[in-house]
Amino acid sequence: MSERSARVHRVVVVGAGLTGLTAAHRLIQRSGAPRTPLELTVLESRDRVGGAIWTDRVDGFTLEGGADSFITNKPQAVALCREIGLGDQLIGTDDRYRRSFVVRKGRLLPVPEGFVLMAPQRLGPLLGSPILSWRGKLRMLLDLLLPPRLDDADESLASFVRRRLGREALDHLVQPLVAGIYTADPEELSLRAAMPQFPQMEREHGSLLLAALRQGRAARQEGRGASGARYSLFQTIAGGMGVLPATLARSLPPGSVRLGASVRRISRQEAEGTWRVELLDGPPIEAHAVILAVEAHSAARLIDGEAPELALDLRSIPYASSAIVQLAYPRELVSHPLDGFGAVVPAVEGREILAISFTSVKFPGRAPEGSVLLRVFIGGALQASLFDRDDEELEAIARREVGELLGASGEPILCRVARHARAMPQYTLGHLDRVAAIRRRAASLPGLFLAGNAFSGVGVPDCIRSGQEAADATARLLADGQSRAVA
Repeated sequence: MSERSARVHRVVVVGAGLTGLTAAHRLIQRSGAPRTPLELTVLESRDRVGGAIWTDRVDGFTLEGGADSFITNKPQAVALCREIGLGDQLIGTDDRYRRSFVVRKGRLLPVPEGFVLMAPQRLGPLLGSPILSWRGKLRMLLDLLLPPRLDDADESLASFVRRRLGREALDHLVQPLVAGIYTADPEELSLRAAMPQFPQMEREHGSLLLAALRQGRAARQEGRGASGARYSLFQTIAGGMGVLPATLARSLPPGSVRLGASVRRISRQEAEGTWRVELLDGPPIEAHAVILAVEAHSAARLIDGEAPELALDLRSIPYASSAIVQLAYPRELVSHPLDGFGAVVPAVEGREILAISFTSVKFPGRAPEGSVLLRVFIGGALQASLFDRDDEELEAIARREVGELLGASGEPILCRVARHARAMPQYTLGHLDRVAAIRRRAASLPGLFLAGNAFSGVGVPDCIRSGQEAADATARLLADGQSRAVA
């Protein structure tokens, strides 16, 4: 290293998605006016920032290629938006339509008010819902009498719901609602990793229903309707979610973000105590610390030569692919009243979509007056082969499904396909053990940090938290000069 580089802390962040940009922003914040300056480089293989989040504006429509909002009961996203000057641009869902639908025999039926993922906070709406048969409802009520499972063993979502609530509740309510978050196979999804609050409710209250009913009662006593509270948790940015990564990128020092910069591999330079970041095009970069804010399988490829066992652990996290087809119609060509935020589709319905989001209903300003904007979700773990269809076939699937389910007719105003190849990590059984092994191995590699949605949460706030934690660990390492790291 040169005399100049010895006086500068160099950090490379691989990946300019939300996680990587958050990590970079946090590092700049923490650097302040240090005795040892920070030289930051963010490398992104694409020609844009944002990763799985981007926004296009076409003829008055706001098209979200990825996440269209974030949940606010995890504070990281709201706090970051306010921190970077986007607080006054946050908007919530339309209060007039605080419900969603589930498809049953080709009809859109409202999800019972107060039903949160797998547990009802009110019995009346559930018992009055036509989604489940009386046999299915009675089986759910049996949860009140069943003894709780008190051990901490990992269990799949499907096993847990069948055991507590029965198969009908799993097939027609829980599976489609959870698929909207994880695009997962419920037989493989680890409940401990994805939704640990539910087994905890069972252990603490002896019954899932009893715990949920108590939560609902407490919410109503505090003046929060169960269903209303759930929907009011969602917010987005007036100009679209793509504004968030774009604003983060602009907050960084000029020239620190390099687009079209693909990384070949990274390796440890033990003698110098640094990392060598080799690019597909251009000279290598020498850094004191590297944050890998990419998918686990991409991180595995980069670190394979240096740490093959860590790479193997990273590759053990499976991923699912999905596509979003965005359709816009004149309002008069859609017969459904669209009096909700969207519909989820149970796998047992045998259809070729996961869900439909009524984007122009959910948030204001997403479509011109007199038109409707829809987002149709295709693929995921249970319909993996559909992702291999070309765009024209995906468009045809989406148009057919919204025609049959929503009564959409005629030609759409626009149709766009957004693809997410191997982008959604699957928290399968044993996920927490895999993550623990990854963290142990990464901790033995000083100056290497892993971040992203593959480890402890897939939502926007989770990605922000992961990036911040990686940045904080990096800053501590650089500040105290010790050879230790926490993934």
